[in-house]
Amino acid sequence: MSAAFLHDALIYLAAAVIFVPIAKKLGMGSVLGYLIGGIIIGPFFLGFVGEEGKDIMHFAEFGVVMMLFLIGLELEPSHFWRMRKLILGTGMMQMAATTLACFAALWLFGFSWQAALACGLALSMSSTAIVMQTLREKSLTKAESGRSSFAVLLFQDIAVIPILALLPLLAAAGMQTSQAGHGSLMEGLPGWAQTLVLLAAANAVVLAGRFVFVPFLRFVARIRLRELFTAAALLIVIATADLMMVVGLSPALGTFLAGVVLAGSEFRHELESDIEPFKGILLGLFFIAVGASINFKLIADNPLTIAALVCGVMLIKALVLFITGKLSRLSFDQNMIFTLGLSQVGEFAFVLFAFTAQLGILSIRDTDMMMGATAISMTLTPILLLANDRLILPRFGTKEAIEKTADAIEGEQAVIIAGFGHFGSTIGRFLRANGISATILDNDSDRVDLLRKMGFTVFYGDATRLDILKCAGAEEAKILIAAIDSPETNLDLIERARREFPHLDVMVRAKSRLDAYELLDAGVKDVYRESLDTSVRLGADALVKLGFRRHAAWLAGQRFLKYDEEALTGLAAHRHDQEAYVFKTREQIEIQEQLLALDQSTTPHLQDAAWDGERKG
Repeated sequence: MSAAFLHDALIYLAAAVIFVPIAKKLGMGSVLGYLIGGIIIGPFFLGFVGEEGKDIMHFAEFGVVMMLFLIGLELEPSHFWRMRKLILGTGMMQMAATTLACFAALWLFGFSWQAALACGLALSMSSTAIVMQTLREKSLTKAESGRSSFAVLLFQDIAVIPILALLPLLAAAGMQTSQAGHGSLMEGLPGWAQTLVLLAAANAVVLAGRFVFVPFLRFVARIRLRELFTAAALLIVIATADLMMVVGLSPALGTFLAGVVLAGSEFRHELESDIEPFKGILLGLFFIAVGASINFKLIADNPLTIAALVCGVMLIKALVLFITGKLSRLSFDQNMIFTLGLSQVGEFAFVLFAFTAQLGILSIRDTDMMMGATAISMTLTPILLLANDRLILPRFGTKEAIEKTADAIEGEQAVIIAGFGHFGSTIGRFLRANGISATILDNDSDRVDLLRKMGFTVFYGDATRLDILKCAGAEEAKILIAAIDSPETNLDLIERARREFPHLDVMVRAKSRLDAYELLDAGVKDVYRESLDTSVRLGADALVKLGFRRHAAWLAGQRFLKYDEEALTGLAAHRHDQEAYVFKTREQIEIQEQLLALDQSTTPHLQDAAWDGERKG
């Protein structure tokens, strides 16, 4: 391993550690943090990584390769069949319209029809890496915007196969000699032969997945060594990527196919858990490399051309996406997320532009321009989504929702529930079953429509906005239940609610013990960890199966909950000092066990239950 490689790796990792937390703190998301970090350390700003440092892009692209493998693993045939109308309808509509519009614009600006068509196909691609990462961070993967985005991205990923098969047919001559100094199986072949090689390679991956990969994984699984299975998973990914590179195709294409083939195998979840950690760090390096690779010299020499290209492409894509979302009946807020989230040009465009240049369809200068515009559009997307959250939806989306839903709220309810996912809906149904109506706040408009049909009093909007809380009756309500999935949003909500509506009793959902500590620090007394009661209930049922009497097991569970809640408050003060926290945790566990043992020994029916359990054990 060379010193230069270690030096570049150190700089890239340092950029990630420094800029991503800053971006997250400012509410911009991790993707923008990676991109900004890459721009800052790149050759056109601080210059920590020279232009030769672009070689790390080949290493970082492996993160995209792994991501496509994981997406393929998630594509179970049954899941694809359920979403077939959304994938084929929305995905085909977006891609066909965008390609046609970009083709017409580029042809009018003097591109040959072959170059215009090849560029139109590449520009129609969106960034799976950016969009899926952003949707996960915003907890939108299951919202209508998330499902529609996934459908479009999935169609694009699948469409790469026929696009790569089509490009050689557009070439006027055979592939030029590779600048890297080594050729591929497709080099020098006529267009029809290159297409046949591509289809043969794709079928080889599919057949290998069925008849080689699965038996190989079964053999490795019988050895029962976790690290060996991880090595086998990486071997499959790297071998598939290498096969595609030997043929002269995108390695991401091959790994995506391999993932699709393995999606129906028994090793799907094991492969996901093994590959995920590698994918995360390499994908981050990819985003940094994209930021570092933006050729600001080319942009400075051609500012109007680059600006017109970026703005033109993103406007065309946004218009097509907005119309597609409207035809798919997305609400305004969901459609804006869908539109702005997919309006950039994706990482597959780098592959398609490079392949197009190799085929001689596009000049080197035009290829650099297109790649620069692609990188800039990827950088702009997180900023557009941030502007959507901060400026567009509060001014237009929320206002529209308030006007739409104001008449639906009749009377003031004693309870307000903010967030009506799985956790909040359980609370709402329980209260309703006991004769207590609640006003529900949720920022998923499609879920709001469904809840209204079910008879719930629902108010659409961001619960952290004071005007929406007032419209929902916070000034007259008695209890506010913060059940939003995001701990940060929950904390923001309760801080504003306690400041503006101090009479409200605030009851808050905590996803974990660490979230509970943050809420306790904020002065919240009624904190409810979402998995605690369920875990204890399971433990109590296990005691019953072991011979304990049901009431005794239930009582033991209630006492455990009481002692654990008391311990939580004491441990919160020590959590920032790891050594003290570990010591205090062990101390509290010992105290809990002693108290529970004492309860058992001093309570006759608990003691009898324990003896019953020992006899049956």
